[in-house]
Amino acid sequence: MTTTPQKPVLRPARPEFSSGPCAKRPGWTPQSLEDAVLGRSHRGKPGKARLKLAIDKTREVLGVPADFLIGIVPGSDTGAVEMAMWSLLGPRPVQLLAFESFGKDWVTDVTKQLKLPDVEVLDAPYGQLPDLTKVRPDADLVFTWNGTTSGVRVPNADFISADREGVVICDATSAAFAQDLDWAKLDVVTFSWQKALGGEGAHGMLILSPRAVARMESYSPPWPMPKLFRMTKAGKVSLDIFEGATINTPSMLCVEDYLDALDWAASIGGLTGMKARADANLKALADWVAATPWVDFLAADAASRSNTSVCLKVVDPAITALSADAQADFAKKLAGLLEKEKAAYDIGGYRDAPPGLRIWCGATVDTADVKALTPWLDWAFASVSAELAAA
Repeated sequence: MTTTPQKPVLRPARPEFSSGPCAKRPGWTPQSLEDAVLGRSHRGKPGKARLKLAIDKTREVLGVPADFLIGIVPGSDTGAVEMAMWSLLGPRPVQLLAFESFGKDWVTDVTKQLKLPDVEVLDAPYGQLPDLTKVRPDADLVFTWNGTTSGVRVPNADFISADREGVVICDATSAAFAQDLDWAKLDVVTFSWQKALGGEGAHGMLILSPRAVARMESYSPPWPMPKLFRMTKAGKVSLDIFEGATINTPSMLCVEDYLDALDWAASIGGLTGMKARADANLKALADWVAATPWVDFLAADAASRSNTSVCLKVVDPAITALSADAQADFAKKLAGLLEKEKAAYDIGGYRDAPPGLRIWCGATVDTADVKALTPWLDWAFASVSAELAAA
């Protein structure tokens, strides 16, 4: 006879484990935004100064080289990646790494929208990395550093040649502020505020190396360029974009929220402190997974396992014996029950990924909350399993 286990007593103090928008920083309140420049033009001196400050603090916290340009762009990380691809790709062969949903989206853009003729896709199933030894120095490369929907990250940039001829476009939206980015190997880096810093949506960051700027100023794409993608004028990069003069109107309330998050990041030791918090959160989950027979990481190799978007799969034989639809329904019920109990919000796996759970472990999440979550995961699994057995 199957019995329902006893419900845990302690809930996470902050049950926000969404993979975007992610949890706000510890101690955040709306009063943190009281210095926002509201009801004023973003092109006026106060607004432009706050935008420039956001760029400068981004450089400081992430350690972006002084000769790289940093711009605030529309459309979140997606907008930033597409601005880069539409502006830079075309003169060389292109390789794309596709091991999660967004990497596959960039494949669609390059092959079906830009319709470039010489494209190679290096793909891998969810939970694995492609064969990185096949990356060519003579080709342009587009890849995600950390697979938000697969829980897999590249362990380093050793697979990118220091003597490369092509440019490297890196979607780092779930890696920035939690993992080391090898700036010497990257020509374009993009991310959004709503990931590792728990900011708000709609704004992206576009970081360009001198090599990317040189490509942009020496190459004119043959396709029409929407206004939001235009970063050059008379053959030169519009430097004002990278000094706080955004192409379209940003939300100054969101800018203030980003500044608040950057100040918090600096207060805990910058990138080093943020990485340490994310690593501690991953370890708390890893310790639980090691002691729990019904669950495992989607990313089998610990060396390439994300410390932010941690993806889990159910490996209990009674569940894996079910049809794919039934497994997806089981995972959905797990996430739904945890949300109903206010123990964890928005931890269902990504819609295109294998059925499972996705728990954000970035630095804005407290390790105590991750540890408090694990008994609830066990309780939810036992409860849904009991319901299934009784059906």
